[in-house]
Amino acid sequence: MAIRVARTHTKVGILAPVMSGDPLLDAPSVHTSTAGVVPIFLPVMWLFAIYWNATAAASLGFAWVIGRIAYFVGYVAEARRRFPGFFIPSLAAAALLLGAAGRILYLTWA
Repeated sequence: MAIRVARTHTKVGILAPVMSGDPLLDAPSVHTSTAGVVPIFLPVMWLFAIYWNATAAASLGFAWVIGRIAYFVGYVAEARRRFPGFFIPSLAAAALLLGAAGRILYLTWA
């Protein structure tokens, strides 16, 4: 994503940090939104790995990454193609969050 963003800025002649002025600069907004959720996603994945299972956490993390890539590809291609790339990481993140929170609560009150 970062390489695509840098190439897009160079291609349209609008250099960072400006993020508007050309329709092709919509692609960097996906990159920005991914960067914005990583600080939330990583701790939840680590907590899931600690309180449940590291292999399952890694698998869900891998699904999240693949989903974000699919979202990026769909977003750049056509707005209607974004849904699978939105659904997959959302489902993976929800599983990690609910799994980690549920296990922590269970161990706290058990």
